Amino acid sequence: MQIAIINGPNLNLTGIREPEIYGNTGMDAWLLQTKAKHPDIDISYYQSNVEGEIINALQQFGQDKAFGGIVLNAGAYTHTSIAIADAVAATPIPVIAVHISNPLSREPERHTDLLLGKCKGVISGLGLYGYELAMVYLRDNTTP
Repeated sequence: MQIAIINGPNLNLTGIREPEIYGNTGMDAWLLQTKAKHPDIDISYYQSNVEGEIINALQQFGQDKAFGGIVLNAGAYTHTSIAIADAVAATPIPVIAVHISNPLSREPERHTDLLLGKCKGVISGLGLYGYELAMVYLRDNTTP
């Protein structure tokens, strides 16, 4: 099964940025480990700091019938982007939102989640393991 992971702003700094919140493992290392652990999942990875590029990726992967789902960490856009929420709502395949930290345990401005009602599910606060849980769910519960 093909699954897309789309990461938003500053997630290219995972492993470097605020390791007490986001951990010490970078996305490249995590992807290598996870691909080896789940050879039955073909992972396509995309990251952008630009809102419109994230929307384009959601539309591209979402319309590609080869993909069984999308794992989305929209970063700070989770709390601000109606446009990304609309793109998720328009995506015909399931989207699982992932947050490395638990936004509800952080600053008040992170308590608003514009994606909640648009996604199939949300996983938060479990570090990078949340991505793996989302992928396994999509593998076991969807068909491309």
